[in-house]
Amino acid sequence: MSLTAADFVPIWPELLLLVMVCVILIADLFLRDDQRNGVYVLSLLTLAACAVVTVVSAGSDVSIVMHGMFVDDPMSDALKVMVYLAVGVMLVYSRTYIEARGMFRGEFYTLVLFATLGMMVMISANHFLSLYLGLELLSLSMYALVALQRDSAESTESAMKYFVLGALASGMLLYGMSMIYGATGSLEIPRVAERIANGQANATILVFGLVFVVAGLGFKFGAVPFHMWVPDVYQGAPTAVALFISTAPKLAAFAFAIRLLVEALGHPSLLVEWQQMLAILAVLSMAIGNITAIAQTNLKRMLAYSTISHMGFLMLGLMSGTVDGYGAAMFYVAVYAFMGLGTFGMIMLLSRKGFEADRIEDFKGLNRRSPWYAFVMLLLMFSLAGVPPTVGFYAKLSVLQAALDAGYIGLTIVAVLLSLVGAFYYLRIVRLMYFDEPTDTAPIVASAGARVLLSVNGLAALVIGIVPGWLMTLCQQAMQASL
Repeated sequence: MSLTAADFVPIWPELLLLVMVCVILIADLFLRDDQRNGVYVLSLLTLAACAVVTVVSAGSDVSIVMHGMFVDDPMSDALKVMVYLAVGVMLVYSRTYIEARGMFRGEFYTLVLFATLGMMVMISANHFLSLYLGLELLSLSMYALVALQRDSAESTESAMKYFVLGALASGMLLYGMSMIYGATGSLEIPRVAERIANGQANATILVFGLVFVVAGLGFKFGAVPFHMWVPDVYQGAPTAVALFISTAPKLAAFAFAIRLLVEALGHPSLLVEWQQMLAILAVLSMAIGNITAIAQTNLKRMLAYSTISHMGFLMLGLMSGTVDGYGAAMFYVAVYAFMGLGTFGMIMLLSRKGFEADRIEDFKGLNRRSPWYAFVMLLLMFSLAGVPPTVGFYAKLSVLQAALDAGYIGLTIVAVLLSLVGAFYYLRIVRLMYFDEPTDTAPIVASAGARVLLSVNGLAALVIGIVPGWLMTLCQQAMQASL
């Protein structure tokens, strides 16, 4: 069967991004070091153009094209726009940081855009092969980004750990997918679901495949016990890259989980199996993430354990087994991504050439150096801790409500208690900013764009927390129209 013009309409954003990455690669060959700003501007314009194309072509219908390999639905459109926004904000925040560290090169921007393309393919995948291709494009780009600071032994070591453990996780996912293919005889997600529903799949092989799939997904989320890479990579990678890893890919990982677990393996006979596995991962992630974060002195490492605990909360929404629960999980991952952007943005704001503001004590006395940015950081910490009226409170409340509605009363109580434990290390940052003497008195140097965007990022944590309905409605409607 040949492809028609209608097959290419839903993939315009991906085609546009691919073409522009090639243009940026070629343009970079002819630019001098003092002309690299053109690559930066072109990258931002590319993301903006992709966002416009995605929004203009968005609809309430579900379109499956490219011989069943690609799906365009409201969930994919919403998540892609969030990815463009997260990546664009990351590029603005990291502009001064990467220039001071000799990373302001075309390679940084092309790798980020290739990773974005991988995320887009993952989000719209309707076939095991396209899912895996998107995952590998994202993963390989991120391995290279972590190692981009070639003179740093710490970055190189982190990249090696990330690569080895990432290859192991990819192997588990691929093995799990192959077992599901063996059990159902299909790689296309809707057909896999159909054959499971009709009783045409080998139940034993299917469950074994499910175990490997959940293990691979656990690694991509950074959930315990597959979290070993998260603290080392966050601490060893340049802060701009750590920011990237901690935000946009989580949106793609959420879509990956929805496509695999909910759409392909969501039959009631399997739903109970992966709900139980996610329940174990969620409790372990919330417990180990929150408790271990208390002992950290490096802020990026603390945020790594914070990420692990937040992925535990995300799984509460996923394991609910209801469309409302999936909508709450989508809302949670979107809120977490933009809180992560602001927090890592603050670290880069206080960093300068030869100095990484990645220790907790580097935030001592920030209120005396800059009352406004201390307030922005306070809002972000309150939001991560789930303190009302910030948006983080509403995000946690929504996934806890979903778990409670699904009958997980004990798990909900454990999650609330562990959330209180987690509040300690976030509020410790606030105490240091407002009640300790500053150890660093250097002026804060950052571009005007980064300063304005960071201020908006912090205020959004408060404003969206006061009026969260529109974003929650968007997530709920996207999930209802797609599933």
